[in-house]
Amino acid sequence: MNRRKLIAGNWKMNLTHKEAEDLSRHLVGSIKNEYLAKVETVLCPPYTALESVGRVVSRSGLKLGAQNLYFENDGAFTGEISARMLKELGCEYVIIGHSERRKFLHETNKVINSKIKKAIEFDIKPILCVGETFQEREDEIFEGVVDEQLSDALEGISMTDMRKLVIAYEPVWAIGTGLCATTDQASSMHIFIANVVTRLYDSETADKLIILYGGSVNSKNAAEILSAERVDGALVGGASLKADQFTQIVQCAFEISK
Repeated sequence: MNRRKLIAGNWKMNLTHKEAEDLSRHLVGSIKNEYLAKVETVLCPPYTALESVGRVVSRSGLKLGAQNLYFENDGAFTGEISARMLKELGCEYVIIGHSERRKFLHETNKVINSKIKKAIEFDIKPILCVGETFQEREDEIFEGVVDEQLSDALEGISMTDMRKLVIAYEPVWAIGTGLCATTDQASSMHIFIANVVTRLYDSETADKLIILYGGSVNSKNAAEILSAERVDGALVGGASLKADQFTQIVQCAFEISK
């Protein structure tokens, strides 16, 4: 199965809306159209910059994504943002279940499941994040942890809707630490994730599923990671804030896709 590569930049809680606008303009100018023809490229700025970044990328091949959403349409939920609001701003993707939200904001698999369903309802593609901590890998229970995250998060998601999802494998121990999974570790976990999806759905759904790797991806290690078996792209953190590095990562994905 020749799956299209996908590179998503998660800007996290960085950049004012003006800084985000400047970065997105730089990226529109530096990422060639020929790259975007083969590599789906998504920018996920903070909420405050969604509108300004959306305006910049609207006539380019770059896609707009959000870092989170709430599972209700509207109401008395101070500080939350709905799928309807994101959709109106032109968001095509949304990151759901990032390990930082699981850790710091105590998001459960049940909450993540509700968010996935809401994103799908508004035709926004969820990027579901799963991954184990360092201790869970040391204890050799990491496959069970990821299996449970997937099974719970995908409960009630139809086969048709499942084909709208992207999954990002992010070993928690590699996020923002400078550590990176080896190609063997990344490949084996991506294959494991595909096998779980085969069990929950079928092999065709698993074959079409785009699985990203996330965790200290940068311009120096991108080629090796993106060349690994069953790695379909990357969810990029810190390096996505540097226009030259992010452009190089997209270029790596393009070269591998040729």
